[in-house]
Amino acid sequence: MRKAGVLDVGCHSALLTVTRRRSGGGLEPVFSRKVRLRLHQSLGPSGRLRRSGVLSVQEAVARAVAEDPELRMPEVFAFATSVIRDAPNRDEIIAQVAAATGVRLRVLPGEEEARLAYVAARNWVGPAAGPLLVLDVGGGTVEVAAGSGDQPDAVCSLPLGARRITRDRLPGGRVTGRKQLAEVRHYLRSSLDEVPDLPRAESGTDVLACSKTFTQLARLAAARSRPPRTSGAARTPRAAGTLTLTALRAVIPLLAAAGPVRRGRLPGISPHRAEQSLAGALVAEALMEACGADSVRICPWSTREGLLLERLAPRTAEVP
Repeated sequence: MRKAGVLDVGCHSALLTVTRRRSGGGLEPVFSRKVRLRLHQSLGPSGRLRRSGVLSVQEAVARAVAEDPELRMPEVFAFATSVIRDAPNRDEIIAQVAAATGVRLRVLPGEEEARLAYVAARNWVGPAAGPLLVLDVGGGTVEVAAGSGDQPDAVCSLPLGARRITRDRLPGGRVTGRKQLAEVRHYLRSSLDEVPDLPRAESGTDVLACSKTFTQLARLAAARSRPPRTSGAARTPRAAGTLTLTALRAVIPLLAAAGPVRRGRLPGISPHRAEQSLAGALVAEALMEACGADSVRICPWSTREGLLLERLAPRTAEVP
């Protein structure tokens, strides 16, 4: 059975994923290897990746693709997300990683990431689903895609990612007070208002959110809304599969009141994303408002799975 491999190099990790196609059309995991990265600590004010960051990428890529004697590795599609794609020294980073590891990282335009996230979400919900609106809050950019078929009818990519907003508007991930919070909200809403033809959640549209930002916010919101247990009472089921705009707004003050270290101890928020989690919540809020989405369903698949699905798609025979 044919296998496909994708190496996804982002701000927080280099993740190698190898899968094959299930008979029903889904993805069956074969192998994965994650190497932790902390590239946000190596970024200069302009987004340039310092030498320490470049060396950490080289080491992470080499470790991620190290041969496993018991695994016949397929050809791996290696790509870098916005932390490298948008870096002023991007070409230098790619060249140095290729020279050191033999792996040449590709960069996908934001619109292509949005298309692939839609492809993944469409396959995840199944063929019976109707119109989809797919939202993805990344570190450097936000992707939006919408459509009714296998491919989206509209895609867009916006420079409003959680890491970028943290760097530009919330240095250190901290907020000084309500005024600063209001200013960030105003900036995000104004930026989205200026986007022509931003896809919206029309009646009957299934809105899916496929990013770690949305996933962690949904977990936090679910934990905060769960009623306290009484002695002998059964545990309330954890409903982190959806995130409502109301629940999201309720956790923003909690994130704003806590510094990055305390945020990393909150339910659902991972320590390495804690600094940008407040900005992520504000971006998610503004995006849901602008797209007219009162709630989103959390989809575990995104760009990486879209690539795997397309690489495993049946090959069309060439016409002689």
